[in-house]
Amino acid sequence: MVDRRLGRHRYFALAGPEVADAVEALQRIAPRRPVGSYRQSATAARLAEARSCYDHLAGRVALRLADALVAEGAIAPLEAGADGRILPAAGDSGTLAARLRIHEVEPTGRRPAVRGCLDWTERRPHVAGRLGAHLLEAVLVEGWMSRVPGDRSLRVTDAGRAALSALG
Repeated sequence: MVDRRLGRHRYFALAGPEVADAVEALQRIAPRRPVGSYRQSATAARLAEARSCYDHLAGRVALRLADALVAEGAIAPLEAGADGRILPAAGDSGTLAARLRIHEVEPTGRRPAVRGCLDWTERRPHVAGRLGAHLLEAVLVEGWMSRVPGDRSLRVTDAGRAALSALG
């Protein structure tokens, strides 16, 4: 971990991608904690459906989008903890990739364009990296989801449910 201070606050970040890989490996083998109240149950259900994971989209909704992008040939299949690829078909009109403008993700900087991030609720990788952050922003701009004040969960809107049901 690395930390920095800003006034009275102290912010922590993972020291590097190796630490993130180690945390994800531990998540794969960690036992699930039992739910002890209705409030915990409701929160867990919201987080499992759709949430932000750092700066990208996670949960069942994120997995549906990732599966659809792989199925239409816009991204290569994801592997947890590994860099992925945006494929040339990503700009074809009429596709989910075109609607979410994934061709706008530029290959700049050290951060990978696509990375598989282990989804702790479903134990499969969702899209992280620059594309993952772009997808979160795109579903918010499209009005498919809205943020829930006070936690990381996202509320799927009627427009989002319609768009997701069209994925199959």
